[in-house]
Amino acid sequence: MTRLFAMILAAGVLATPSFAERSKDAAEAILKQEKVELASAGASHLTSLVTPVSRHSAIYNASWLNAQDKANGGAQWECLAEALYFEARGETVKGQFAVAEVIMNRVKSGRFPDSICGVIKQGTGKKYQCQFTYTCDGIPERVSEPRAWERVGKVARAILDGRAPMNLTDGATHYHTTAVHPRWARIYTRTASIGVHLFYRHTWRVSSNG
Repeated sequence: MTRLFAMILAAGVLATPSFAERSKDAAEAILKQEKVELASAGASHLTSLVTPVSRHSAIYNASWLNAQDKANGGAQWECLAEALYFEARGETVKGQFAVAEVIMNRVKSGRFPDSICGVIKQGTGKKYQCQFTYTCDGIPERVSEPRAWERVGKVARAILDGRAPMNLTDGATHYHTTAVHPRWARIYTRTASIGVHLFYRHTWRVSSNG
């Protein structure tokens, strides 16, 4: 009986792929998937992943921005450009990138809507609940400064294309101008001061490359 059981067990082992073979197959499948993902990523995004950057990166310079082609895009680009126009068009290039970074940090955090348009329009139409003042101040959103719109459009495009280091605000998800003093600023952690904006993150932390 014991001998018969041993023979059956041996046959089962021979008929089943070894652990090493199964591990190899799994690794090859993962490698294949990684190749597919890398092929679908933009070249500029891949470059940004391996290029050392700092908060003084040339991308935050007006000369760099002016040299970029006129930008355009779909709904998410338009939402981001609109937010930058109405929230930060008077800021420096660095300040505009910082505001865009906050919006992207919210998208990534899991505690806000998972799209740019969703983040920007969160609470719009509900009294005292809008996240971005311009969306509920009762004033129509009209772009009257073409040059400013072109500039914020380029900032939005650079953010969406993965060309921005995303390290200006140290994971900030909130900001306000120096002209106001919201109560929440007393309990959140201030992470940066850029131009006329102060940046904060909640007690929970989101991604930061700084």
